[in-house]
Amino acid sequence: MAIFDFDTTNNNLKKIDRTSFQVENILERTNLQDALKKQIAIIAPDCLVISEEFSEWEGSKRRIDLLAIDTEANLVVIELKRDETGEHMELQAIRYASMVSTLTFSRTVKIYQKYLDKSNIQEDAENNLLKFLEWDENQADDFALDVKIILVSSNFSKEITTSVMWLNERNIDIKCIRLVPYKLNEKVLIDVQQIIPLPEAENYQIQIKQQVSQRREARQTDKDYTSYKFQDKIYNKRKLVLALMKKYFDDNTENDILVLRKKFSNQRLFAPLQDAIEKANKHGQARHFLKDGEPVLVGSEQYAISNQWGVGNIDDFVNDMRKLGYIIEKN
Repeated sequence: MAIFDFDTTNNNLKKIDRTSFQVENILERTNLQDALKKQIAIIAPDCLVISEEFSEWEGSKRRIDLLAIDTEANLVVIELKRDETGEHMELQAIRYASMVSTLTFSRTVKIYQKYLDKSNIQEDAENNLLKFLEWDENQADDFALDVKIILVSSNFSKEITTSVMWLNERNIDIKCIRLVPYKLNEKVLIDVQQIIPLPEAENYQIQIKQQVSQRREARQTDKDYTSYKFQDKIYNKRKLVLALMKKYFDDNTENDILVLRKKFSNQRLFAPLQDAIEKANKHGQARHFLKDGEPVLVGSEQYAISNQWGVGNIDDFVNDMRKLGYIIEKN
């Protein structure tokens, strides 16, 4: 389809000539990528760019043009080409998607902070992410359940479009955005169109798809969202453990860690604070409650409380606390 300049005075339509990014000397990274990362909503609504030219993996020099995250905490791989075919874009993007699929929230924070620092943006990455996701704290179980792909090119070959439609049918969330440049006098106009899936059919396609993938569906199905009531407040598993242990130490003075451990089935409930900090630094993710006021004092030494709680160990802990006289109800 062509674009026309409408002269309302004479009711005339004048066709605007199509051009190319090559003819206009518009470069992929220097021009297009730089412009789109500043206004990412043009191609990726409800997304936040967290890295550019991302390549932080071992054994590969490949780079993701733009890495983003959407408001549902899914990672978004954005690949950009200025040519007329988008040659091999889908293959590259699938490789990249698999590479970033294991990113944790804490690792993503570091990646995003590096991007902010390099861009001379004086902001805190973790605070920005939590605000963008509307989270009060890191919700690791809900982070990066999916990786989405957006391909952006001046045009796409039939091989590309056929591959993308096939991938969409198999629950790979992948879009094709076409950027078509036109020349009007001395200005370059860009027509931005989502061609796969067609916007008017996208909601319907989502409705008839299975839940993204079998693995993701299994993860969601296996989750246990049981909450607990303690002292008239409702807690999830992690917050219940912290609340109970803080209450326990308010009620009791403990001087011997060995005596304390005998009261609980889970022998990993406590760890020396310094050991817990070293593990968090090594793995990039805290496995204990380490914020101010969360560690507890046993004798003269501080201990950190484990934050690793699920269906496999929470019942034993709750039973231990009930034996110690605390009233806990499943909500």
